[in-house]
Amino acid sequence: MAKRQKFDMNSPEAKAITDEIVHGTFMTEGTMVAFPLCFPGASSPIPLDESRITALDITPDGHVYGGTSGFKAHLFVGMFHGVTGMVLDLASIEGATECVAICCAKDKVVACVNGPAGGRVVAFAYQGLPFDLIQEWGFSRPTLEELAFPLAGEPILHATRTADGALIIGITKTSLFTVDLSTGKVTRLAELIGAGRITRDGAGKILGVDEHRALWRFDSASGALNRRAIALPQGAWEMGLHRWAWDPGRDTLYLSDDASGLYSVGAQRGVEGPLAKAPLAPVTAMAATFDGRLFGTCGDGIGRVFSFDPKSGSVRNLGVAASILERRRYGYEFADAVVGRDGQVYFAENDNLGHLWLYFPRIAARV
Repeated sequence: MAKRQKFDMNSPEAKAITDEIVHGTFMTEGTMVAFPLCFPGASSPIPLDESRITALDITPDGHVYGGTSGFKAHLFVGMFHGVTGMVLDLASIEGATECVAICCAKDKVVACVNGPAGGRVVAFAYQGLPFDLIQEWGFSRPTLEELAFPLAGEPILHATRTADGALIIGITKTSLFTVDLSTGKVTRLAELIGAGRITRDGAGKILGVDEHRALWRFDSASGALNRRAIALPQGAWEMGLHRWAWDPGRDTLYLSDDASGLYSVGAQRGVEGPLAKAPLAPVTAMAATFDGRLFGTCGDGIGRVFSFDPKSGSVRNLGVAASILERRRYGYEFADAVVGRDGQVYFAENDNLGHLWLYFPRIAARV
């Protein structure tokens, strides 16, 4: 019998593996900051069991609006430029336990929430930019406007706004509907089996996953709904775990399937891919920043942050989210992401005592 050689823990190869395990588990690129859902030193955070952030949107001037899920749903605004640096709990919504969509519309913020009575749509006014939150501050909480109960008793799966911000388009397990934000009028567009999230492309068309491995497309200007408008390639599309991300610089819409495959969607070229595959399944949130890179989170339980570079077609596993500046915290589960005014990525922590995470990607080396 051959004698088994002793493993040398001091060899360069062993040290490299050890270093990768020890230092490669958590964030290996860029910087993450976990910000509590409060104005530090001036307000209390959203309660632990009401603070799972499940929806985000952002205004052109960089204000982040979000909604939470849990024992009670809350709505909040975050400001992180100028002399700001805070999250303000704007309202808790009686009878709502889940926020599935936030839409920064034409002249109001719209939230789609669910509760025991089904789905409903509420709206509230935008918050102005404060003068100076270091020296002085003052806020007033907005009055919630009950806009609509779209389909009696049915939970809303997701929603997005039209390009002009005048309507929201929503989906349930059975129907596609619109809500006119000026009147609250609900229009049921069609019966369809709703699956997961919907989105708006660069041309203003609304897209969602349809039956028979395809995407449906809705044109809000003409009111035309095109079923099975774009064929989907072979992939995992049945569970509704897909996510979307829009890159305006490349005029590209990204789509992930249930198994974390990454695809691009174009009006003329259709769906291409898979371009790559995220490290874990499913993809839970993703957003494309100004330089064209796609950043996202993936995995169930203890998730990972990843990046996709469309130039090289490569995916990088950036590790488990970890915040080391001021608030020292690990981040395991996320549900949504948006890109900030200056190229940072905001991630919605879908966990008890949820935080709004700011990710500052590493600046790419000059070539």
